[in-house]
Amino acid sequence: MITMIGGVITIVGLLVTRMPDGRIPALPASLALPAGTEAMAITQGPGWIGVTTKDGRILIFSAKGDLVQEIAVTLPAAP
Repeated sequence: MITMIGGVITIVGLLVTRMPDGRIPALPASLALPAGTEAMAITQGPGWIGVTTKDGRILIFSAKGDLVQEIAVTLPAAP
């Protein structure tokens, strides 16, 4: 029983210390989407920011907010 209590305390302690604190990463103020584009999701990597849009594109920005690459996403037709 003491081992179980110790295990539960350890797991709760790990969850509390390892969980993200809810902070949203800061995006550069100069990052602007093309006109008429609506973002669905944003992800960040080392030195780049990716934005998926509702019109089926992935926009890759530099860490400074400059548009570097645009990738069109085409999905196969539904069966």
